Amino acid sequence: MQTDIWPEEGALSPLHPKYVWVLRIRGLIAAVPFLALAVGLDFGPLRETSVPPGLVPAAVLLLALVLVAWLPGRRYRGYGYREEADELHVGAGMLFRARTVVPFGRVQHIDVAHGPVERRFGLSTLILHTAGTRGAAVPLPGLPHLEAERMRDRIRAKIRQD
Repeated sequence: MQTDIWPEEGALSPLHPKYVWVLRIRGLIAAVPFLALAVGLDFGPLRETSVPPGLVPAAVLLLALVLVAWLPGRRYRGYGYREEADELHVGAGMLFRARTVVPFGRVQHIDVAHGPVERRFGLSTLILHTAGTRGAAVPLPGLPHLEAERMRDRIRAKIRQD
């Protein structure tokens, strides 16, 4: 259980550890076009300037390494959740922390979504759609697929009881 992220409000359960790899792959996918652009600029327009060859691609590569190696671990440690009898607590963030409490009575419908990267790791995102406009969709990523479906079914059963 995570206790260091939200000590003042009770312990939250961490996401599945494989979610770090999902975040890394998404970061890599986001970084590749920028790296390709930097290499293209290095062999093109930057050749006619005083910028040393390879400097721009090296800087973009360094940024990509941070995006792929370090940042996903920080983001993963910032997430947590706790399911209670009549509400779901979702915490996210390290620098700017947000704690969302979703009362099951406000839930309109529930989705379980998983893209190709999440599917590869057997993970899903549980999405609670609530009444209202601000924060009307509350995602909880990084859950094992079967657990996300079980949570969806438990929450749906609690909603039907009310």
